[in-house]
Amino acid sequence: MEEAAGSSSSGKTTGENAEGTSEKYVKHCSSSQRILLVGEGDFSFSACLARDFGSAKNMVATSYDDKEKLLEKHWTARNHLDELNELGCTLLHGINVKDMHEDNFLKAMRFDRIIFNFPHAGHDPALCERDEELILRHKELLHSFFSSARCLLSENGEIHVSHRDDKPYKHWDIRSSAEERGLILKEMVKFQKNDYPDYHNKRGGDIKSNKTFPLGNKSFIFKFSLKNDLEDNESASKVYIDDLSMDFSNLMV
Repeated sequence: MEEAAGSSSSGKTTGENAEGTSEKYVKHCSSSQRILLVGEGDFSFSACLARDFGSAKNMVATSYDDKEKLLEKHWTARNHLDELNELGCTLLHGINVKDMHEDNFLKAMRFDRIIFNFPHAGHDPALCERDEELILRHKELLHSFFSSARCLLSENGEIHVSHRDDKPYKHWDIRSSAEERGLILKEMVKFQKNDYPDYHNKRGGDIKSNKTFPLGNKSFIFKFSLKNDLEDNESASKVYIDDLSMDFSNLMV
């Protein structure tokens, strides 16, 4: 993709697409791409993208809960849903990321970007995040998500998963989960919340569901693509973090 004109320090850029119409970029996405957002909390991330794009006609935003349950858990979602509707976003509720490729609406579509911010298998009052049983639940969620998401991915599309890469979350082994499903890590970049100033991450469980949770200083966007999207194995071994190249072949597991 060519570098866009009109770059700004906020990470938002403007340019023209192949049809000569205005195309807006917000960090890792553009308004001309077909974007699927899954596991949305109060839909503040989707609304942030749509607002900056000026249109959400190429966006599909989904939640795990049905709309009634969503509004019970996230009272802040109502305004975001209204804004997304006005901007032309397709909104779907009751979508499980484990089998979303079987949804009657989604199964006929292919997306250039599939975005899942800070996936979580759900809170259990009897378990903490360090417990092996809960870690296994998170791993199973990721396995199923990647299996389903790759069915909806366009040939040159990317799956973006925002995730904390410190303990205990790094034990979810997100990279291996994706590779086992025929995907490869192209790049990982630091997740900077100030790139999305109106985004408020949510806990999502029934307990304090509308509360945020700490992102720490090791949150990254993991960008995956289909394995045959890369020309050779050498390019698959490298990622870039804040413009610094990291070669995974030299890392200890």
